[in-house]
Amino acid sequence: MPDPIDFYFDFASPYGYFASLRIDALAAAHGRSVTWRPILLGAIFKVTGMKPNLEQPLRGEYLTHDVGRIARLTGAPFAFPDSAPVNGVAASRAFYWLTDAHPEQAKLLARALYHAHFGEGRDIGPADVVAEIAEQTLGSLGYDRAAVLAALGDQTVKDRLRGETEQAVARGVFGSPFLLVEEEPFWGWDRLDMLDRWLSSGGW
Repeated sequence: MPDPIDFYFDFASPYGYFASLRIDALAAAHGRSVTWRPILLGAIFKVTGMKPNLEQPLRGEYLTHDVGRIARLTGAPFAFPDSAPVNGVAASRAFYWLTDAHPEQAKLLARALYHAHFGEGRDIGPADVVAEIAEQTLGSLGYDRAAVLAALGDQTVKDRLRGETEQAVARGVFGSPFLLVEEEPFWGWDRLDMLDRWLSSGGW
């Protein structure tokens, strides 16, 4: 069985959102699974010296135009949130709280959070909003708001997110989405077709 594709993303990234809608099906077509790994670009920007795209002159304006264009191209649900760029700490912690024991449920939650933010335009920064979405998404599995809120404050969960972000930097990750296939890096939603061809051909 080939190694999983590592999918690094920040919940604040609209390009990560668009990649999240496609990456699992793309990988499955090549007999691969995907390991989802939310990270915090704010911490990575301290290493690269960058700022969020929306805070950069010209580039921010281009991004707001570009993501709407991608949504129209792909037919993806999209509503640019007023809270962008959102603080993804609570959403990322919720994911890592679940992922070791219940990876598919963690992915389900990540998709729901991404949809709430970029599909519906909701602010997913506050912990109580993350807990509400988690309860709505996973309540049938026994996860309630109180359990999620408690998990967000757990030091082990905090350390996990910090460690994942540090490991990402060590592997050369500097943006979202960022995909690694046997350490071959692909940065950006617009590299998914290149990744598809790489997997088909075995590289070049």
